[in-house]
Amino acid sequence: MPGKSPSHSSHLGKTLFVRRRFTQLDVFTETPFLGNPLAVVVDAEDLDSSQMQSFARWTNLSETTFLLPPSDSSSDYRVRIFTPTEELPFAGHPTLGSAYAWLASGGSPRRPGLLIQECGVGLVKVRQNGTMLSFEAPALLRGGPADESVILEASESLGISRSSIQHAAWVDNGPGWLGLMLGSAEEVLAIKPRTMNLTVGLVGRYPKESPFAYEVRAFYSSGGMTLEDPVTGSLNASIAQWLIGAGLVKAPYIASQGTAIERAGRVHISTDESGAVWVGGNVVSCVEGTVDI
Repeated sequence: MPGKSPSHSSHLGKTLFVRRRFTQLDVFTETPFLGNPLAVVVDAEDLDSSQMQSFARWTNLSETTFLLPPSDSSSDYRVRIFTPTEELPFAGHPTLGSAYAWLASGGSPRRPGLLIQECGVGLVKVRQNGTMLSFEAPALLRGGPADESVILEASESLGISRSSIQHAAWVDNGPGWLGLMLGSAEEVLAIKPRTMNLTVGLVGRYPKESPFAYEVRAFYSSGGMTLEDPVTGSLNASIAQWLIGAGLVKAPYIASQGTAIERAGRVHISTDESGAVWVGGNVVSCVEGTVDI
C-alpha cells in the first residue's frame, strides 16, 4: 500500500499480531459524529477472510473495510467490505470512506481526480472534486414496480395506510431495497416502524424553499429487530436512478438522511453527460492510529 508504515509483530499466547494503520471515518458529513461511521484497515495485504470478518465483528459498525493492492491493472486499489456478519460486494459509504483513506495514506490515482476502486462488483469509479468524493452508481439488480402484496406488507410494517404511499418500486442494487415515496419529508420523519421482513427505503419531498430535495430513511431487519441506517450511499444511488428515470426529480440535488436518529447526513446527487448517476459526500477523520490484527 502507498506510504506503508513499518509493521510491528507481537505475540499474545500463540497468536501473532501485526500492527497496521487504522482509521475510523465519518462519511456523508463535514461535521464529525453526524454521518455514517466506517472503520478502515489500511495495511491489510496478508489478512485472510476469517481475520477480516473477525475484526469487522469486533468493531460492530455497519461496515469495516480492508485496503489491498489491486489485482486488476486498471484499478488503483482493491477493497473488501465486511459487515459484522458477512462480506459485501459493494456499499456506498464504505466506497467513499475507503477512497478517502487510500488517498490519506499516500495513494496517488493514475488519473488526477479519478480513482478506480476494485471490489466485489468489479471496478467502481470514484471522482475527487475538492473535499467531495463521488461514486458512479452501479446498475440495479432489480427494478420496476413492486407487487401490491409487497406494498401492503410494507405499509403495515411502517404503520401507515396504503394511501400514504405515492410511488413504489424495486430499487435493489444489492441489499434488496424496496423504494417507497411518501407525500412529504415530514411524513417520512414521522414514521415509527414495526417489525419488518423487508429492506425499505423511504423518500419524501421537502418544500421548495428547503436546501434539500428529499429526506431519506433506510430500514432493515437484523436478528428480529428493525434497524435504521444513518446515511446510505447505495439506497440514495438507487433512489436517484428511480426518481430521475421516472421524471420525478431532476439532478443535481441534495438529499438529507439521518435526521430522525440525530444525524445530519448530506448526500449530493448529480448526473454526467452519459446520464449516469453519481453519489457524493464529504468524509472526515475521527480516529487515526494503529491496530494489531
